[in-house]
This record gives sequence, structure tokens and C-alpha cells, in this order.
Amino acid sequence: MEYGKEEELMCFFFFLNMNEMRKERENDLEKGLLSRPAHLRETILPGSPTSRPTLFLSNSGKALVVSNSSKSLASGSNFEKRLDKKKYVKQVTGRHNDTEIHLAAQRGDVAAIRQILAEIDDRMTGIVSAAEFEAEVEEIRVAIVNEVNELRETALFIAAEKGYIDIVKELLPYTTKEVIKLKNRFELDPLHIAANRGHEVCLSSMNTFYAAIVQVLLDHDPSLSKTVGQANATPLVSAATKGHTGVVHALLKNDPSLIDIPKANGKNPLHFAVRQGHVDIVKALLDKDPQLATKTDKKGQTALHMAVKGVSYEVVRLLLKTDPSTVTLPDKFGNTALHIATRKKRTEIVNELLQIPDTSVNALTRDQKTALDIAEGLPLSEEIVEIKECLSSFGGVRANELNQQPDELRKTMKEIKKEVHTQLEQTLKTNRNVDGIVLELIKLHQQGINNATNQVTVVAVLFATVAFMTIFTVPGGDNDNGVATVARGTSFKIFCVFNALALFTSLAVVVVQITIVRGELKTEKRFVEVINKLMWLASVCTSISYISSSYIVAGRRNKWAAILVTVIGGVTMGGVLGAMTYLVVKNKRVRKVKKKDKNSTNQTDSLSLSGTDTEVNTIYAL
Repeated sequence: MEYGKEEELMCFFFFLNMNEMRKERENDLEKGLLSRPAHLRETILPGSPTSRPTLFLSNSGKALVVSNSSKSLASGSNFEKRLDKKKYVKQVTGRHNDTEIHLAAQRGDVAAIRQILAEIDDRMTGIVSAAEFEAEVEEIRVAIVNEVNELRETALFIAAEKGYIDIVKELLPYTTKEVIKLKNRFELDPLHIAANRGHEVCLSSMNTFYAAIVQVLLDHDPSLSKTVGQANATPLVSAATKGHTGVVHALLKNDPSLIDIPKANGKNPLHFAVRQGHVDIVKALLDKDPQLATKTDKKGQTALHMAVKGVSYEVVRLLLKTDPSTVTLPDKFGNTALHIATRKKRTEIVNELLQIPDTSVNALTRDQKTALDIAEGLPLSEEIVEIKECLSSFGGVRANELNQQPDELRKTMKEIKKEVHTQLEQTLKTNRNVDGIVLELIKLHQQGINNATNQVTVVAVLFATVAFMTIFTVPGGDNDNGVATVARGTSFKIFCVFNALALFTSLAVVVVQITIVRGELKTEKRFVEVINKLMWLASVCTSISYISSSYIVAGRRNKWAAILVTVIGGVTMGGVLGAMTYLVVKNKRVRKVKKKDKNSTNQTDSLSLSGTDTEVNTIYAL
């Protein structure tokens, strides 16, 4: 490619200016004004295949060339200012092809960052018009701040990693939404780096700075908390793993749903926090969601499985206090927390697990091993000896010894089964005997009812005969016309009325006894109740007839005899009927109570009660 005379002069003066700048740089190094070695500067002519539309700054800050705006900012001769159409790109090369702003961020030099951003105003003054000034300056600043190095990191990455919060605040206004979520070669964005680098800050007593950087980034863009890094790790997972309590609180405050987002292996933030023994972070996570302790990863391990692998006794106690039932949960391989703690030789943790009532000291893994088998398979040490003693004191046995117990249990079960079978046979025989006794009782009961009804029939016929014969032999006699001599007396009228009642009541009883159908026990019992009440009425009527006739026979002179008969008859019949009434009422109450108790008693008690009912009904026949 051939150049004109003007182009040759331009190149000559440009290289001359570069030599002067290089000499000035060497003089500064000799005087100790610069602490870092000078970086190489490349000059790329227009049309070169290696040119790219990016802004680069030199260490001295004396040359600013913007390739994507067709504007040239340079200090030097007036001849260079006239060549604004020519594009020259100057690049400062660091360890990872860093620009000047990357190097300033690494040093934590806030003044240099501000100087670089402010120098654009000075260089642009007089070169562009006032209308284009603001837009051009903003474009240049955004281009400078969002420039990435070979690691795909901007200056914001470096500031977040080093913990320079002032630089982060200076760079955030010029960082685009795409660049702030940009990931470097390690799949980390600035928020992940700030959340992950807390251990260095803890050593320098600046933990609040890292929490502040995370908060500044979240205030700028709250959606950053949803970004994930390698293996789907959220910033909360990174902070919980490293033990940065302030960062964890800031992330949970911004988005509590982060607690439910696990890594690719299924482990949630609590798994990593308990594994490293970060007590404060474990408390914060459990306070936010206590059910997090029961969630498992892809291996089926809970947070307790991870905690017993570590050495933090307080974390294990905190998990057991939150949910003691997790001590019984096995993982994918059948290992409980006790198995893992034994394998890791955690003596204090094993002792703490055995204090929980739900712990199964002889639980078997998928390989059919107990905790004692695992302890005996490990090399002998003081921890193993203590663990063996602890397991044995809580009833721990080997798997082969545990298999003998089911055999003994099976033998015992056979003996119990045989005894139960024998008892069932005896119970069947007893039931048969009881059924025979019940049948005998029913027969006796029926015979008693039949005897009672026969006796009542005889008595009823007797009452009817006496009442019928009394009409023809009235007390006091009769005259020649057949009329009773005392027919007008009150006593005779009472005698006639009650004698008739006794007659017809007795006849009614006889009719009922003739009509009743034998064989139905309940029906016979009801008829007996009615017949007994009718016989009571017949007895009362007969007694009144007899007392009234005594007044007719005794006459007025012997009236005292009639009164004596009245007293004797009234006391006798009243006492008997009163006693019988009391017994009847009492019997009915007892039967009601027994019917209520019958529903809550067994069959034997029911049979006993039914036998008692039969006996009472036989006595009182009601």
C-alpha cells in the first residue's frame, strides 16, 4: 500500500512523538515517580486488520483516542489535531490485557478512576460542539467502564473482588445492565465475586465492606440475586459456604426465595452452612424456614447428614432442636446421621445423637451394617474406642447378633400363637357350655311362667266362683219376695259394686289365660304382667266386698267388730300392695341400668345380666 507525502509526514511526526513519550516514561521510572513498569504501546494504522473500535488509555494519560466515534483526542503538535479523520488506537497491556481503568481498580486508586473519567471532559472541550458534548462524553465513559480484559472482567469485577466499595460506587452509574450480569471465565458475575471473597476481608477486619458492596449491587439491580454461577450456585449458596453472615442477611432481605434454590446436586444453602459449621448463618436460615432442615439433596442427605461430617457440635444440637425426627432419616445408601458420625469419628456428635429418644442405635445400612460394625471396621484409635463404648452402653450390637434376635422372636411368636390357639379352643368349649346353660335357663324361665299362669288361672276361677255365689247368698238374708233385707243400705250397695268388679275381673283373667298362645316367651311375659295387675284389682275388690258385708252382718250393736275387720283388712292389703309396688318400681329401675351397662360389657357379662333379669322377672312376674 502506497502513502502520499502528507501521510508519510504524519507517520514521521507520530513516531517522533511516541519516542519522546517513551523517553519521558523512562525518566519517570528513574526518578521513582512510577511504581509499575511501563506498558507497551501499539500504534495501528487505519485499515489494519488488528484494529478494533475500542477506547484505550495510556498510563500517562497524555493520549486519548476513541476509535468508535471518529474523534481523535491527543496532546502534541497542532498537526495531529488536524488529522481528526485518522484513527489511532493506543492500548495499555497489563497481565490480562488490562486497560488503565483495570489497573486503577486493582490498586484501589479512586482518585485515578475519577481522573480518568474527568479527563474525558477536558480532552473533549474544544473538539466537539456543545450539543454533542454530553452524549459523546457519556458514550466514552460507558465504553471505558465496560471494557473487558482477557478474563472477560471489567473494572467492576476487580473492585468487587478487592473490596473497594468507593470504586464500585464510581463505576456502577456507567455500567450497563448487560455488563453487570456478564460472567467471567469462571462463570461468576460481580455479585458472586463479592459474596464469595469474604474470607480475605475477614482476615483484614473489613467484613462490613463486603456486605456493603453486596448491598450496593443489590440496590442498583435487585435481580442480580437471581443469577447463578457454576453448578447453579446462587450468591446465597456462595456466601453461606464461605460463612459471610452479613452477606447472607443482605441477600435474604432482598429476596427470601433464594433459600429454596439448590445447587445442581440438590444441596441448599443450609447444607453448605452446616458442613462448614457456620452457626450464625445456620440460625438465620432456620429462622427464615425451619422446614429447610428436612429437605434432602440428590443423595437423600439432610442438613443433619452434612452437619455430622463437620466438627461443629453446636450446629448439630441446633438442627436436632429444630426437628429431632431428622435423626431417623436415612440417605440414598441407608446411612443415618449416626452411621456417618461414626464413620467420621465424631465422638461428641455420636454421643449427642444417642441422647435423642428417636435414634435407632442398631439401624442397618443398605450394606446391612450397624454403627458398631462401622466402628469396628475402622483403624483402632482413641476416638473409635470411645465410640464403641458409647454405642454399647446404648444397646448397640453387631449386625450378625441382630439377626439372631429375629429367630428368637420368631420362636417366641410361635409359642404365643400356640397358646392363643389353645385358649381359643377353650373359649369355644366355654361358649358351648354357656349356650347350653342359657338354653336351660330359658327353659326354666318358661316353665316358671307357665306355672305362674296356671296358678293365676286357678285363683281367678276361685275368685269368680266366690263372687258369683255371693250374689245368691247376700249378707242379711232376703224377704219372701227375694229382695235383700238391707238393700237400701250403703254397705249393701258398696258390697254389690265391688263384688261385681271382682267377678268380672276374675272372669277376664280366665278369658286371657284361655286365649294366650304358648311358646313365645316375650309375649307370655307381657300377658303375665297384665294378668297380675288384674288379679291385684280382683283381690282389692274382693277385700272391699268382704269389709262392707261385715257392717251388714255385725249390725249396729256390734259395729266395733266391723271396724276391727276394716282395720285388719286395710292394713294387710295396704302393706302387701305397697311392698309389691315398691319392689316393682325398683325392679324396673334395675333393668334400665342393666340395659345401659349391657352395651359396654362383654358377652359373658351380658349373659350374666340376662340371667339376672330372668331371675328377677321370675320372682316378681312383671
